[in-house]
Amino acid sequence: MKRIQQQFIGGVIVGLLGLASGPAQAAAQYHFLKEIPVGGEGGWDYSSVDASARRLYVSHDKEVVVIDLEKDAVVGAITDTPGVHGMALAPDLGRGATTNGRENKASIVDLKTLQTLTKVDAGEGPDGMLYEPGRQEFYLFDGRGQAATVIDAKANKVVATIPLGGRPEFGTADPAAGRVFDNLENKSEVAVIDTQTHQVVNRWPIAPGEEASGMAIDTAHHRLFIGCHNEKMVMMDSTNGKIVASVPIGQGVDANAFDPGTQLSFASCGDGTVTIAHEDSPDSLTVVQTLKTQRGSRTMALDPKTHRIYLSAAEFVPAPTSPNGQRRRPQIVPGSFKVLVYGLEP
Repeated sequence: MKRIQQQFIGGVIVGLLGLASGPAQAAAQYHFLKEIPVGGEGGWDYSSVDASARRLYVSHDKEVVVIDLEKDAVVGAITDTPGVHGMALAPDLGRGATTNGRENKASIVDLKTLQTLTKVDAGEGPDGMLYEPGRQEFYLFDGRGQAATVIDAKANKVVATIPLGGRPEFGTADPAAGRVFDNLENKSEVAVIDTQTHQVVNRWPIAPGEEASGMAIDTAHHRLFIGCHNEKMVMMDSTNGKIVASVPIGQGVDANAFDPGTQLSFASCGDGTVTIAHEDSPDSLTVVQTLKTQRGSRTMALDPKTHRIYLSAAEFVPAPTSPNGQRRRPQIVPGSFKVLVYGLEP
């Protein structure tokens, strides 16, 4: 996932859509609840929710900001994480692992104290990450290295490096099936990893999707939700790679989420929209809402307990034109970084 660093994500803001017919009619609408001010400067990338501990971890510049989900307030930070993209959470071990893209390392963190226990070498450009609880391992997806680094989360050591043959983006796991899935953005395919052998055992094309970024999973029905940059979210059978449905989404998708409690899947896009679709059945996906958010808010985390979604955002100002007439990237307004909170209607 590309870090959002002083970069304006353009696009057209899409209005709310009406509810679809059929099973999706019962779905409630999401709306804006509040914003959580964070401040500071710099860009951001992944966010992660620890639903049991009621904490949200948000990557921001050189640190991970920790937010109390009961108070909706910043309660701490994990520092010394240069170029951090995000943090994988292992609640059963009380640990997390950050992907420090600028130093090619992972920080292994105590979730109670927020202190770094150690740093572990990763591949080149660690970006995406996940925790696979079946074998208690962290997976770091090395963007420039086009590989996955697997870390024993209890021993804090690398146990495997898996060549992926493409540039990895977001991944997810199905512990019961012994599989980890990862988008290969430049190949428009999903790499399927056997968690026991640490080998790629399948490569599945995502057509009609292209250049996927975000991914989420419904483990009960064996479905992957994949956000693609040709403005589609595809639903894939995670047992055989078959695409069973697709729906249109906005421009510049970066994250996906799935809520097993509501059977809703989400695609957050840089054009300032979140597409919300209902899994009517394992072979049917229906858009029920296009939620207006804020331009550039393309990273997202879901709290399955409250069904709320959290999106990182900031204000931008146009940058002056350079002396040679070239357009410069708009700049983030210092101190404007925040987290936007959206929830279901009461």
